[in-house]
Amino acid sequence: MKEDFKSLIELNDYFKEEKTCHEFLAFQIWKEGKPVCPFCGSTHIYVTKSRSLKPSKNGVPEYRCANKDCTKKFSVTKGTIFEASKISLRTWYASIYLLTSGKKGISSVQLADQLHVTQKTAWFLNHRIREMYKEAAPELLNGIIEADETYVGGKNKNRHANKKKGGSVGGRPQPDDKTPVVGLLQRDGKVLTFVLPNTTAEILHPIMLNHLPPGSTLITDSFKSYYGLENHYTHIKVKPDPDTYKTGGELHTNGIENFWSTFKRGYVGIYHYMSPKHLHRYTNEFGYRFNNREYSGVEKFADVVKNSGKVRLNYKKLVGNKISPQKLAQMNIKWAEENPIDWRDTINPDQAPIAD
Repeated sequence: MKEDFKSLIELNDYFKEEKTCHEFLAFQIWKEGKPVCPFCGSTHIYVTKSRSLKPSKNGVPEYRCANKDCTKKFSVTKGTIFEASKISLRTWYASIYLLTSGKKGISSVQLADQLHVTQKTAWFLNHRIREMYKEAAPELLNGIIEADETYVGGKNKNRHANKKKGGSVGGRPQPDDKTPVVGLLQRDGKVLTFVLPNTTAEILHPIMLNHLPPGSTLITDSFKSYYGLENHYTHIKVKPDPDTYKTGGELHTNGIENFWSTFKRGYVGIYHYMSPKHLHRYTNEFGYRFNNREYSGVEKFADVVKNSGKVRLNYKKLVGNKISPQKLAQMNIKWAEENPIDWRDTINPDQAPIAD
């Protein structure tokens, strides 16, 4: 199978037919492209032709398990994120390439315009592609690790007077409507990101302990929630020069700060808004591109397609119970009146949240 596309044009020229798309997917999720029954795991499979009358299904292979205890029919998309999708694989492949190869991603509005689909469809496509970026079991970071947190949300100065919030990021009290995210970056390696309910030591310390081996060199700023990590790591706290915002030598957090800078440019220039509910999907997107920065666009495209057989995400699971912002605000006010204790105080440090 061809895997040396140098541009989106070459990709679209090669995947002109659904048959070619299905054959490519088979080689990505099955060893040597040989079908495996998704129901019983048998490799004894009969190959049949699609009975669909749609021109796009012409020549697309379908399969039937030869195991007498199974005999079920299936296609190559069964058990993948493409299963039961009304979007053609050709459109899927174009959207995967666009989202994966762009340094700061692509908005659902722009994707919808380029693929000639609705914005809602493009939004759903983007989130399912982000699902394929997830690492099932990320490896421990090692060597020199930089850690830094950022806050995602609108600027208070841009709000109407009756909508301004209390708190300040500069002084580190967390604004009520900003979502904190912490990033761990291994020097010359990969980055891990975690969306948090707050940035207290009870939340940050378990994350470090779960993803950094004892004895590692950890570099952070002087945020007080990092205090105490010196009991487990060689913990170096740096403070940038107030005039240049720089630190000298190897002791700096410039790497993770550069990652957050790219993320914020994507937030401001591409997406404009990221809801707290789906924020972990956006951080996974930027993390995947960063961790695979040495690979070409087509290599990342093939890797994402290969991961399609490991995840599923339907629309109901993605959106959950839809509640209007007004209704949610009313529910929060009522809950706060009935529960004067801050919900953050009830968090068990042993169950610190880890983003999907």
